[in-house]
Amino acid sequence: MENLSGKVALVTGAGSGIGRGIALACADEGMHVILADVQEGTAQAVAAEVEAKEVQALAVDLDVTDTVGYEWLAEQVYAEFGELNLLINNAGVMTAGPVSQATQADWDWTFAVNVNGVVNGVQTFLPRMRSQDGEAHIVNTVSMAGLRLNEVVPLGVYSSSKHAAFAYTESLRDELSAEGIGVSALCPGGVDTLIGEAGRNRPDQFGGPKDGPESGFSPGMMSQQMDPEDVGRIVVKGVKANRWLIFSHPELRSHVERRYQRIMDDFEFYANA
Repeated sequence: MENLSGKVALVTGAGSGIGRGIALACADEGMHVILADVQEGTAQAVAAEVEAKEVQALAVDLDVTDTVGYEWLAEQVYAEFGELNLLINNAGVMTAGPVSQATQADWDWTFAVNVNGVVNGVQTFLPRMRSQDGEAHIVNTVSMAGLRLNEVVPLGVYSSSKHAAFAYTESLRDELSAEGIGVSALCPGGVDTLIGEAGRNRPDQFGGPKDGPESGFSPGMMSQQMDPEDVGRIVVKGVKANRWLIFSHPELRSHVERRYQRIMDDFEFYANA
């Protein structure tokens, strides 16, 4: 999908961070953008920034774990724009701490958003994208945590969810390639976002809101990381080239190599047994 001008994008988690960066990058390409976020009012603020770039914007409040809300959104999108060319399943949350000490609510909430939220977006929009005449591409925000284990902050629950999202995205790409629908996994490293404080939006059924950053994250810590708007531009580049993996931090290659070398070492052990 080399020419994005005039096409339509939907970004979840668009009210801040990477979602906002992607939405603005899409608008810079001349795309009309639907912005969805669980935190009330944030998508509307970013929609104003998008409209300033002389394209259309539609802001909605959306909990990606809500399949009924997703169906309502799909109806709005196709009534307003007639098609959806780029689906960005970006909304995500983080829980930190030793995996052995995680609560059932930690597991349920993290997987509900980071895995099921992605699946909900695809299952809602893919049938419609298959039926439309326009081009289609899906980007799922995975994280480098889907390729390696964090060596500094214990993120076992989060990493588990991102490994699942990575496997889902890879499978989806293989399945849809013959149909001409592109699928990419966005695997960012450290980015200046509020994900370390995602607990502020934690629903009651998953333990309720949590004040302050997750264990291992300090206020302002993420501000030392990459600008989300730079990530947005990288995503656009990856979509245009139909890349499977979209990397914002290529310097982290060695971290992934170390992780997979551990796997290769055990292959060697049994090969020589």
